[in-house]
Amino acid sequence: MGAILFNVTTAALMVMMVNCGLGVVGRDTLRSRPLPWAAIALTAVAVGGVLLQLVWSGAMDALDADPAKSGWWREFTSVFMQNGGLFGDLWNLVTLAAVAALAQWYWGGPLTLGFFLAGIVLPGRIDDLLGFGDGPSTDPRNFAGSSGATYFLGATLALAFLTRTRLPKEIALAAGVPVLGLAMWLAQDNGHGLVSVYGFILGGAAWAVRRQVAQRREARGQAARR
Repeated sequence: MGAILFNVTTAALMVMMVNCGLGVVGRDTLRSRPLPWAAIALTAVAVGGVLLQLVWSGAMDALDADPAKSGWWREFTSVFMQNGGLFGDLWNLVTLAAVAALAQWYWGGPLTLGFFLAGIVLPGRIDDLLGFGDGPSTDPRNFAGSSGATYFLGATLALAFLTRTRLPKEIALAAGVPVLGLAMWLAQDNGHGLVSVYGFILGGAAWAVRRQVAQRREARGQAARR
């Protein structure tokens, strides 16, 4: 029962983030949007990782994030390995494609890639800084998979949606992402929830910086027209 609840809440959190992304970019604008090349690239690498696992039996051993093994590259390559079984692997690939596309349409390609990279390198370091956990996980289920970085990226869409809406229902949806994420971590020790909180916070910082830059450009433009 605990495993079922874990999976249900994890899926629910992703559905909330995707709906935030659809809300912030506009559901009726998807067909007119340009191809999200950053999202396509990330998904292609992830699919390539799965194909590599199928043709090379040693791929997981060489590229996963097992802390007992050495190799600086493992932190990055492990994200593109999958170990969730058929359904889990498909879920990771589909959600990566969807979230990355929505993120690129709102944040742009470079920032989307930056957020995804941050979702790889920051959570573990923040955990160590705040004293969460006991160092790198020794659970083999955590040695591979793109879901952590995807949930981190998805949470930035919730923050973006929160800044764009005034409707109570939509505010509740967007604000519910970090709330549910924190509850999942506290109640289930579900790391997807905690990385979502981190992504939401970083998204807020990026939004604030971008807004300040835009305001300064607008002020300069007005001054130049006088």
